Amino acid sequence: MYHSPYPHYFGGQLNFGNLSVRAEQADGKLVAVSNYEPGGVRIFDAASLTLVADIPAVAANGAKSKTVGLVDIPGRSFVYALYDPGEIWRVHMPETGAPVVTKLPGVGKLPYDGNVTADGRFYLAGLFGEDGVALLDLWAPEAGVRRILDGYGHGEEPLPVYKMPHYEGWASVGDLLFLPAVGRHELLAVDSRSWTERARIPVHGQPVFAVARPDGREIWVNFAHPDNDVVQIVDVPSLRVVDELRPGRAVLHIEFTPRGEQAWVSARDDDKVVVLDTATRRLRLTLELTTP
Repeated sequence: MYHSPYPHYFGGQLNFGNLSVRAEQADGKLVAVSNYEPGGVRIFDAASLTLVADIPAVAANGAKSKTVGLVDIPGRSFVYALYDPGEIWRVHMPETGAPVVTKLPGVGKLPYDGNVTADGRFYLAGLFGEDGVALLDLWAPEAGVRRILDGYGHGEEPLPVYKMPHYEGWASVGDLLFLPAVGRHELLAVDSRSWTERARIPVHGQPVFAVARPDGREIWVNFAHPDNDVVQIVDVPSLRVVDELRPGRAVLHIEFTPRGEQAWVSARDDDKVVVLDTATRRLRLTLELTTP
C-alpha cells in the first residue's frame, strides 16, 4: 500500500489490474478510482460509496485512454495522467456542483505513472514513450507542463522493459528525489529545487521501487524481472550502493516500520515475507504466505 506523502493527509492506493483505488484528502469524504478499461476516473462518497462523479478519459481527439498516476492534492482535488494521448488532468471537487476539470494536453509520450511532492505543489509524470519527466507546478498550472531530465538516455540503445517502474514508490530525502530510470540500470537523483539531475546511481537491474528508510539515510531498491531476487541499499550522503541483499525470488515490495528498525520484504515466488533488521541486515523473521 502506498501512503500519501502529505504529513497531514490520508491516502492509499491498491492496484487491481485494471483499476487503482485511492482514498482522499484530510476530511476523508471522497474516494477516487482510476480505471484502465473503461478509461476514466470515478469519485465516490467515502461513507456510502455512492457515485459522486464519473469522468471518462476522452482525449482532445476523441480517443479513449487509460488513466494512471492518480494522486490527491490539497483543496478537494485530484491529478492524474491519460496514458495514450499524453495529457494531465486536474479535477476539483467543490462542495456542491459539478467537478471542474482542467486538461493539459501534449505533456509527452505515454505518461505511465505519477506522484506529487510532499507539499502538494509539483506533480511529476514519468514518460514511457520517451526519455524525460513531465513536471507540473500546481500553484501555476497556467504556465503549462515543463520537461525535466530530458534525454537522460539520449544516444543509447534502450533496454527491454519487463516491468514499469513506479513513481508512487519514489524516495524523497531532503531536497533530493530518487526516481527509477525507465529501461536503464540506474537510479536518478534529482534536485527538487532546480529540477536538475544531481547524480545517476548504477544499480543491479531495472529499478521498480526506490523506498527511503524513515530516517532518510538509505534508499532500498528492488528490481524488475529477471533480476528481481535482489535488494540494493543506496547510501544517501555518498549516493552509492553500499550493500546487496538476496531475500528471495520476485521481491515486489519493501515496507519499513515507522522508525525504520525493520524492513518487511515480500518475496512472491518463494511464498514468504522476510523481516530484516536494518542495522545488521540480518533476518529476524520469516512469514510463510502465498504469493505475497
